[in-house]
Amino acid sequence: MTFGFASSGAASTPGSPVSASSSTSTSASAEFSPDSAHRLARMLEPAEWSAAGIPLLRNPRDVVSGLHARHLPTPTTAVVAVLDPDERLRASASFSRRATVTDGWVFRNALLAQLRRVIPHDLRRRTPVRTAVLLYCREGDARWTQEDGAWMWGLRDACTLHGLRCGAYITLTSDGWQVLGEGRGGRQPSIGSRPEPFTGTDPPAIRTGGAASDVLRRAAAR
Repeated sequence: MTFGFASSGAASTPGSPVSASSSTSTSASAEFSPDSAHRLARMLEPAEWSAAGIPLLRNPRDVVSGLHARHLPTPTTAVVAVLDPDERLRASASFSRRATVTDGWVFRNALLAQLRRVIPHDLRRRTPVRTAVLLYCREGDARWTQEDGAWMWGLRDACTLHGLRCGAYITLTSDGWQVLGEGRGGRQPSIGSRPEPFTGTDPPAIRTGGAASDVLRRAAAR
């Protein structure tokens, strides 16, 4: 699907893998304002992310390698994936960022649209069971950027609105992959590397298209 992001996502039945706050009216209108001051408020610093209690991945390299093999991300491609309690992939979707705006609210809406397409919400549960992780492929090195901070904010908020646990945020660059806020990473896979053979069972099918492609287009046009 392409929405300022081009994405792959597919509707799924529960349990089957697929690839692909309230406030006053015044503060709500401010939240939607596109100016830079509000955009800066909609991002998370590494220390804030680390302090949020994000659950650690038991096998981050396996998760990264699996998503890389399924989606073959190129720079500006984001891959959002939902894992079950045993860290098995239940659904995933990829989309390529094409908008010029860097805003956690815009990213949140894009991620939420993808999650709604590929997996049912868990809002009826008292405690989230499934976890969403985000892999973002970009140029540069593995050091945190404001763009990363906006993606972190967006992932956390999208997970809250979809009844999921907020999981790891991972960057994929020419240097390899890095789980931000944890200090864990590796050289492979990296941008342009060949995917490793997929060894899992029932790999999700990948489809493209969807409503999230309109989210960033509208935001970029503001």
